[in-house]
Amino acid sequence: MDESKLPEYDLTADAKQVSFRYTTINDDEVTAVDSVSLSINKGEYVAILGRNGSGKSSLAKLFNVLELPSSGKMKVFSLDTDDDECFWTIRSHSGMVFQNPDNQIVGTTVEEDVAFGPENLGVPLPMLKDRVEEALRYVGLEEKAQKQPTELSGGQKQKLAIAGVLAMSPEMLILDESTSMLDPKARDEFLQLIERLRKEKNMTVIHITHDMHEAYLADRIFVLSHGKLLLEGSPAHVFSQTETIRNLGLELPKWAELLRKVALLTGETNSLTEDDFLSKDTAEAAIKRILMTAQLPNTEDEECASTVEERITLRVTELGHHYDHSDKAAIENVNFEARRGEVVAVIGHSGSGKTTLISHLNGIIRPQTGRIEVWDSKSKEYISTESNAQVKAIRKHVGLLFQYPEHQLFEETVEKDISYGPLKMGYSEEETKKLVKEAMALVGLDSNIATRSPFELSGGQKRRVAFAGVLAMDPEILVLDEPAAGLDPKGQREIFGYIESLKQKGKTIILVSHNMDEAAKIADRIVVLCKGKQRFFGTPKELFGGNQVLSDMRLEKPIILRTLDDLRESFPTLDTCVFRIGKAANALIAAAKEVRSKC
Repeated sequence: MDESKLPEYDLTADAKQVSFRYTTINDDEVTAVDSVSLSINKGEYVAILGRNGSGKSSLAKLFNVLELPSSGKMKVFSLDTDDDECFWTIRSHSGMVFQNPDNQIVGTTVEEDVAFGPENLGVPLPMLKDRVEEALRYVGLEEKAQKQPTELSGGQKQKLAIAGVLAMSPEMLILDESTSMLDPKARDEFLQLIERLRKEKNMTVIHITHDMHEAYLADRIFVLSHGKLLLEGSPAHVFSQTETIRNLGLELPKWAELLRKVALLTGETNSLTEDDFLSKDTAEAAIKRILMTAQLPNTEDEECASTVEERITLRVTELGHHYDHSDKAAIENVNFEARRGEVVAVIGHSGSGKTTLISHLNGIIRPQTGRIEVWDSKSKEYISTESNAQVKAIRKHVGLLFQYPEHQLFEETVEKDISYGPLKMGYSEEETKKLVKEAMALVGLDSNIATRSPFELSGGQKRRVAFAGVLAMDPEILVLDEPAAGLDPKGQREIFGYIESLKQKGKTIILVSHNMDEAAKIADRIVVLCKGKQRFFGTPKELFGGNQVLSDMRLEKPIILRTLDDLRESFPTLDTCVFRIGKAANALIAAAKEVRSKC
């Protein structure tokens, strides 16, 4: 890369009244970015927040000259993006990592894929080889250099996409939900890498994220809604506006949400200041202040009635699988069961075998060792994927929603897409219409979109249509692979709300997730996989509240538990194994009453 082509600059990006519009296949004009003005300093780390469809990705593409403004003026590295002569200069100094790594992988081997970008920029040997090796070492894929990208797990593919950008040595790095598919440890390692690159190379980082804890690492935050820039400032400034954030369909970091809840219950919301939201430590200090000075209300237990029945609907016994291209077993000796009305979460680091495991549950992959058994309510007996004749029956009982469920859409209209499964299963048209209507209502889809093309919908709507397509087949067991990944906070809450509703209806849910807080909150029991081996099967309290060593399983405690652990020093009787914000706030108030009664 010839860095002499880049002029001296102070602002990496400078937008003045920038708008971007596009036309849909129905010739409707959509304004994705609406009169946005902002500037980003060289070497600055900014986060861009907003709901799905708020214009975040469109704005990012304007920074990277993937799109040009419809109106207004955008400068990047002090160069006008409308100037054709500046196009290559801007593009060659910019790197962008998208949410779905498969969209960026082009090489036949990991090494070739990383080399693709710098090679196209004209980086000569042996510098090219050094850059590729360094990038792979940064992301921990050096041992996978000669592997095919198809052999990698979803998280490993994301690391590959990141390595491909890092090998180009960009001055500006744009991350579009790039950590959404990484396990907690891999995400932390990646964020540490980004911080290292900033310090060593003064790289500007623009991070589009739905993770509010990641946003707190930024110097500044921009919040978009319907294409407009509504909030701007430091993380503390933005998140101290708690009601505005929630009204925009976003959420607060867990520790800030706990502070807000304690303040609401004690009537102390007006006492909160911006300084209380500077960090997790200041929020914990504010919680202590309120609990030791405010009038403490009576609290009520938020325990919900259990819907779990004794009937085991799914049983996995001694399950193992070994892919031909690998020397190691993808999974081995996996044993667990799930009951009617139970949510079983499957967690583990990227490459731990989660996707291989769930692919066995409805016969996509057949067991090489062990058994998969599903309760058949009609025959009143267990059926197994070992039998070809029974696999079709099992698929009527087990519905599978893949990691990117919107990729399961293919029909002309929403109604046809949701109807496809029930009709193939032999339901009549009348029965199918009833199932489609019920499924759409359950996932919050308005009936007026039934005749629209699913490909015209927003990302969140596509996700709901795919979800409805599985629900319409009325399976007794639902296997959900990261169903909320890539959705904004409100969309995530909706997805987990659907899961709660299905649980109440007696459905068995197998949930794959990287989100420790959500998994702990919603799951009745948790399966932990590590390097293909089952390391744990039990309740969230047994996993996170005991003496289990989580670090060697590449796991971490939910953030809410870590916050309560910190607060227990001031409130010794505090129950620190609570997974819901409301219950945690009540536990704090109860513990504070005991402390104050002794003063």
